[in-house]
Amino acid sequence: MGRDEKIMKSVFYTLVTIFTLICLFPFLLLVSSSFMSEKEILQEGYKLIPKHISFSAYEFLGSHITNLLNAYKITITLAVAGTLLGLLLMSMGGYVLCRKDFKYRNQISFFIYFTTLFSGGLIPTYILMVNGLGLKDNIWALIFPGLMSPWSIFLMRNFMKSIPDSLYESAAIDGAGDFKIYWKIYMPLSKPSLATIGLFLTLGYWNEWYNAMLYIQSQNKIPLQYFLQKIVSQANISLLIQQGLTINTGDLPSESIKMATAVVAIGPIILVYPFVQKYFVSGMTIGAVKG
Repeated sequence: MGRDEKIMKSVFYTLVTIFTLICLFPFLLLVSSSFMSEKEILQEGYKLIPKHISFSAYEFLGSHITNLLNAYKITITLAVAGTLLGLLLMSMGGYVLCRKDFKYRNQISFFIYFTTLFSGGLIPTYILMVNGLGLKDNIWALIFPGLMSPWSIFLMRNFMKSIPDSLYESAAIDGAGDFKIYWKIYMPLSKPSLATIGLFLTLGYWNEWYNAMLYIQSQNKIPLQYFLQKIVSQANISLLIQQGLTINTGDLPSESIKMATAVVAIGPIILVYPFVQKYFVSGMTIGAVKG
């Protein structure tokens, strides 16, 4: 390696390291602030290194440990069931739309694209979910809205277009049906695209709270994000004062609880990302090269 190449490589590594630290800083600040006392946060603001370590925010969450674990269970159920079912439906849609021998693929593609421009709105959606499908206070009300997205279907379609037609033709000559070709050939070859869409689906279901607010009433069916949002509301000083409670504002972790809930919410999903990251870039780029 020549001198110029070494200098260029050193500069690139330095820039990447600086950019990594910039991206890492908010997360480190988030974690450290969750261990700060409320008094220190109010007096000195958020810091990377707190003067005194306080577990008051996590103790506050621990006082709701049963409901917290149940919320985790609901969210994990949503993420697993919604991701697997969504991948199955959208990969099927992408497979059908990529087949040139399907007569109405252009018309159906336009219909799917049309839904990106217009939507029914909140009130018709609510009436459909509650009165039409009868999903009030039902966990399926949290799964159905996020199962499919036009962007993901087109990503799957474009990715599957890159798979040679000769594979389809040879399998068809050997007597394989469309579903067997889809399951045995197209699905294994579409791992990058499946991993990319699966990551988006998992993140969507993991961060689910809005539909829970609309449709869920039972405490034992509340997902993690909505549960944590309610916990933060309970830690609000003005709310507790309105309820007639006598509190020590220096001890109540109304600010650090926000950081602690964020750590609890994003911790598990961070562990999942490294396993799909290697597929993410190829899934995004290969699926975007063809129109």
